[in-house]
Amino acid sequence: MAAIEATTMPVDEDLRRRRKALVEEHAEAEDRHDLDATIATFRKPRYEIIPTGEVFDGEEEVRRMHAYNWRAFPDFRSEHIALHHFDDGIVDESWLTGTQLGPFHGLPPTGRLVRFRVIALFLFEGDGLVCERVYYDTLEVMGGLGVARDPMTLAGQAALVLNHPVVFTGAALRWLRQRAARS
Repeated sequence: MAAIEATTMPVDEDLRRRRKALVEEHAEAEDRHDLDATIATFRKPRYEIIPTGEVFDGEEEVRRMHAYNWRAFPDFRSEHIALHHFDDGIVDESWLTGTQLGPFHGLPPTGRLVRFRVIALFLFEGDGLVCERVYYDTLEVMGGLGVARDPMTLAGQAALVLNHPVVFTGAALRWLRQRAARS
């Protein structure tokens, strides 16, 4: 994955205001599913989706990514919690909500409404948006879609044992051998 290198520069209030307005315009365009308006907010369209390792660089790839996501979650919306400024951009804390009505990363439509927390870094060169880097908890998304359980719960631990018997049998045998060696 090619990295976007941030260049530190002092940020004056006018630049912060322009960046904030652009991030808000970008988020509103995404919520409307207005792909042209979303693309127009970028100087260089680019998304880095950290949990999946995906990078969508350039207008064509960004259009493809949004079309795929909006087919999977046609009612996708964001609820912004807070914006935080830093020298090279803005951190956006949000909730994302949507009902999975189309395929998503190999998962057939579940019809389930999912709501999960996201951190998005909006990276700028001056006042031009050059990347949205997105972080979220994959387990939270998959749990919301009904295909994963929190491993810290009893149901999650039972699911792990049932879904991964070889791993757990090996771990139990190692534990028994270590215990026998100590006695």
